[in-house]
Amino acid sequence: MKAVQKRMAAVSAAAAIALGTITAMPASAIEKDLVLFSSEAEKCTITDGGTATDKVYNDEYPGFTGDGFVWAGNAGGFSFDVDLKEGAMYEVTVRSYSYLGDRLQNLAIDGEVVATVNFQQSSKWEDISFGSFYIPEGKHTIEVGASGSWGFMLYDSVQFGYAKMPKMEIKPTPCDKKATAETKALMQYLTSVYGKQVLAGQQEIYGSGHDGNYEYEFDYLSDTTGKLPAVRGFDMMNYNPLYGWDDNSTERIIDWTTNKNGIATACWHLNVPIDFENYTLGDEVDWKDCTYKNYQASNGTFNTEKILDKTSKERQYFDAAVKLLAEQFLRVQEAGAPIIFRPLHEAQGNYGRYGDGTAWFWWGDRGPEVYKELWKLLYTELTETYGVHNLIWEQNLYEMDNSIEWYPGAEYVDIIAYDKYEGSPTRWETDPATSVFLKLVGYSDDTKMVALAECDKIPEITKIRNEGAWWLYVCPWYDDYITSESNNTKALLKEFYNSDLVLTLDEMPKDLYSADPVDGTDSKTTTTTTVTTTTVTETTSSEGSSNLMRGDVNLDKIVDVKDAVMLARLVGGDITVSVKADGEKNADMNNDGKHTPEDLTILMRTLAHLI
Repeated sequence: MKAVQKRMAAVSAAAAIALGTITAMPASAIEKDLVLFSSEAEKCTITDGGTATDKVYNDEYPGFTGDGFVWAGNAGGFSFDVDLKEGAMYEVTVRSYSYLGDRLQNLAIDGEVVATVNFQQSSKWEDISFGSFYIPEGKHTIEVGASGSWGFMLYDSVQFGYAKMPKMEIKPTPCDKKATAETKALMQYLTSVYGKQVLAGQQEIYGSGHDGNYEYEFDYLSDTTGKLPAVRGFDMMNYNPLYGWDDNSTERIIDWTTNKNGIATACWHLNVPIDFENYTLGDEVDWKDCTYKNYQASNGTFNTEKILDKTSKERQYFDAAVKLLAEQFLRVQEAGAPIIFRPLHEAQGNYGRYGDGTAWFWWGDRGPEVYKELWKLLYTELTETYGVHNLIWEQNLYEMDNSIEWYPGAEYVDIIAYDKYEGSPTRWETDPATSVFLKLVGYSDDTKMVALAECDKIPEITKIRNEGAWWLYVCPWYDDYITSESNNTKALLKEFYNSDLVLTLDEMPKDLYSADPVDGTDSKTTTTTTVTTTTVTETTSSEGSSNLMRGDVNLDKIVDVKDAVMLARLVGGDITVSVKADGEKNADMNNDGKHTPEDLTILMRTLAHLI
């Protein structure tokens, strides 16, 4: 029964997420049907230092609503109380006027600051959002302009309500129109679990680290949790024209995908000669004289921009490197395996974050415009010149206001990724960086999956669920990033790896690389859908419906806790629940033509893998 309780447990109370400091931009007010509380600021409880007024000294600020506004002098703001019927993601939007320059403003829930937003100087009233955050059910006090806020701010009104969360319903079509059948099958699987569960991942050591023991991190995870990750990270850095040597990454990718039925992802720390000016193409260069750092840090002479010139030595070097890479990818393609490919990663680096900050890798050290052309060139060379079509293209982006400048376009990207490390610049601890997740989702208007391609501390899975930060996969870096208790305690790893919301290697469907594509090229009347380790069969009814799947009450093609909740409401006679005809048929678990508690028991036992 404990397994059933584990899978059917209600959402537990959790602290609101720490969003870190963000720059506020004018935003729309919360959508009308999501609003739970709306008020003039002066009608709320005004906190110490705040004043209800209609002018500041003799200065007027026309355009406010109601009787006036709240003026935060040296300090102050206002607060209001809410009584929430459920734990969920909520948003606070204020209509404000930052008349005296940029002003940092804090939002607190029950006395704890959960968001710090920089309200930029304005010359008019604007709607500004403090972002989205999880609040458990119950009574709470929301304070705008909480302790630590900069003063001299005007607040006109406030809205509080449900945050509009992304649907995360992504089309399973790869950006490469010639993608292999295995690649399409993997895309189909990834998009089917995205927004519902998280894939566990782990990066392996590169080169000959751990005395050549590439299983070091994986043995640790197995010993600690009893499971292995579904996604394994590789690095193709040693396939290069310089000191290149075969560390058997390609063989391990093939073994992981074809023999172990896992998912492979690969980055590419491509090195260049530091003294490129005096380098002769084809020469071997010791790795100590190579770098993947930017020219500023390495004092190198490799000019990334010249790669775009077909006649340059930089282009010839890049072409030679791509050829070596393509050879390895074609071996994997011939073996019938796809790869989530994350090249030219973390390109933005510190560019735009610290004033004079620059990219820390050479591929980003000439700015976003050159970088985007470099990405497109790599994509074109691999797909068109060499016929590599087993790649799912993944690009690193960041959460800064100018990060979107590095996005080459939807036609070149399948997954948007983020690399989360403590202090870069935020200390997230075990929070899932929900504000970053939502920003990255917004870059593609919720048309691309979003993954946590690198991290140190793994986010708590309950927080991922509560806050809707459904990273496609979570992949810690190697060595101490995963094995040190200062990053990930064994208790956290056990909870994460053994959660029903986390998919591990043993839970990958047997047809992971052979499922039918969903792009109209092929179809069958019987398919197998896997949710954790529960397998259900979809059939076609005599009336021609293809929606009959025992337990799939909400007709989303997946049998999970959401169906159990809907069935419980149906059994309980809840007249507000809307279940379609095929859903009612799927809800009849014992085929007796009725909806009874026995149906719910059967479904719960199915989800708990007890039958």
